Amino acid sequence: RSSWLLLAPLLSPPVPVITAPPCSLCPEAAHRFQWIRNLVPEFGISSSHVKVLSSPAEFYELLKMQIKTAKQRVVMASLYLGTGLLEQELVDCLEETLEKSLQAEGSSNLRVSILLDYTRGSRGRKNSRTMLIPLLQRFPEQVRVSLFHTPNLRGLLRLLIPERFNETIGLQHIKVYLFDDNVILSGANLSDLYFTNRQDRYVLLQDSPEIADFFTELVDAIGDVSLQLQRDDTVQMMEGMEHPYQGDKVTYCEIANRRVMEVINSARTRQELLHAKTFHSSQQGSSLLSQQGSPASGGLKPEPDTWIYPLIQMKPFGIQIDELVTETLLTEAERDARIYLTTGYFNLTQAYMDLILGTRAEYRILLASPEVNGFFGAKGVAGAIPAAYVYIERQFYSEVCCLHQEERVQLQEYSRAGWTFHAKGLWLYLAGSDLPCLTLIGSPNFGYRSVHRDLEAQVAIVTENKALQQQLHQEQEQLYLCSGVVSSSTFEQPNRYVKLWVKLVTPLIKNFF
Repeated sequence: RSSWLLLAPLLSPPVPVITAPPCSLCPEAAHRFQWIRNLVPEFGISSSHVKVLSSPAEFYELLKMQIKTAKQRVVMASLYLGTGLLEQELVDCLEETLEKSLQAEGSSNLRVSILLDYTRGSRGRKNSRTMLIPLLQRFPEQVRVSLFHTPNLRGLLRLLIPERFNETIGLQHIKVYLFDDNVILSGANLSDLYFTNRQDRYVLLQDSPEIADFFTELVDAIGDVSLQLQRDDTVQMMEGMEHPYQGDKVTYCEIANRRVMEVINSARTRQELLHAKTFHSSQQGSSLLSQQGSPASGGLKPEPDTWIYPLIQMKPFGIQIDELVTETLLTEAERDARIYLTTGYFNLTQAYMDLILGTRAEYRILLASPEVNGFFGAKGVAGAIPAAYVYIERQFYSEVCCLHQEERVQLQEYSRAGWTFHAKGLWLYLAGSDLPCLTLIGSPNFGYRSVHRDLEAQVAIVTENKALQQQLHQEQEQLYLCSGVVSSSTFEQPNRYVKLWVKLVTPLIKNFF
């Protein structure tokens, strides 16, 4: 039975690998990453609006504080909402804030929109849905709960694959937490482990209305093509919307693509118009200053020194922006540049592996040791997943050694007693620089699932500001401090023994976890 369950996901149709077309960086531009704005909106902000968090407890306290002070909107996208006491406290905060809003204004302006994955959010008798139904019952006009169901899980496949294993086919994996004009980007889910001892990454973008508007519209777009949770725990699609697993798959994916690309393209157009207007105003301001000989007073915004680029990956809908940008960054990284790349689940796509092994930059790749893998100690087949990751890691390390790249490409394992590891993203240090000028932060793990199966979003943060670069550098150092360098002796340790059946099965199932 266990073997059958492992092989069940293979019934899903294969997805062809598409490599990114060539795209070159523009070193002559104001900053060398402006080419990204040809694909997505560019949001210029002051670095003083960016705060890097470091711990799960800090993340949890910030979530509660932001919920309590929200006046207009709370938008939360996550894989799932847990069912413990800490998660209940978050729901209670939402209830209190909605209640206060009603009492203060009679008819509240506050809107709460929550986007979760259908399969993960429906797991078990007590689940994300049962946690949120009281909010829907109490505030039906203000609360929306959308449950995304992948269009790839349908028909006989949907009937055959049991709970938990059905999550291997595709998920809503985006993690964005938004309160009025403040946005938290993270890889962390809304679950007690992520609030206590599961290490992730978290960045707060404060007072950033354009970025908040973009992610609100993105979550709304995905919500519109998702199942809507009802007060009686049933689900239904919005009127006139194609069903994700009962309707026509091609039609559904085309509608979803159109909705999401409308959000990206309209935001891009708005930002381009804003850039043009700002440039025109600054030209007029310069002319005025030269005539007056002194700075004009007024509430002019400071010149941006930091740029935010939202990178979306939704291969089921034919959207591959994050993949294209990531591959281009890896391709164009110069000799002596350093890339620190981290993932909680080391299972890189072949394209990413080829670029790391075939390009010129130095790589320091941080991954979870078996003991801090989220599946460590799990029951049944899932308990073998850490061993599968060890096998994948060993294969990659062997390839690095065969190519004599051990100095340039280094693997490091995160290890911390009593903790698990879930951090993902990268930091880019240009040649000769001790500080990073770019980071990627969000939900993707750089694996096959992230690229081909799930809905993902992260942001590229590019900054010229030394203080923010220092914050990002400290974040990177803090994570890597808890790690040890991988060598051939690492795989000789008793806890690295991989059973033969795991070695045989891993190549068949590695695209599902």
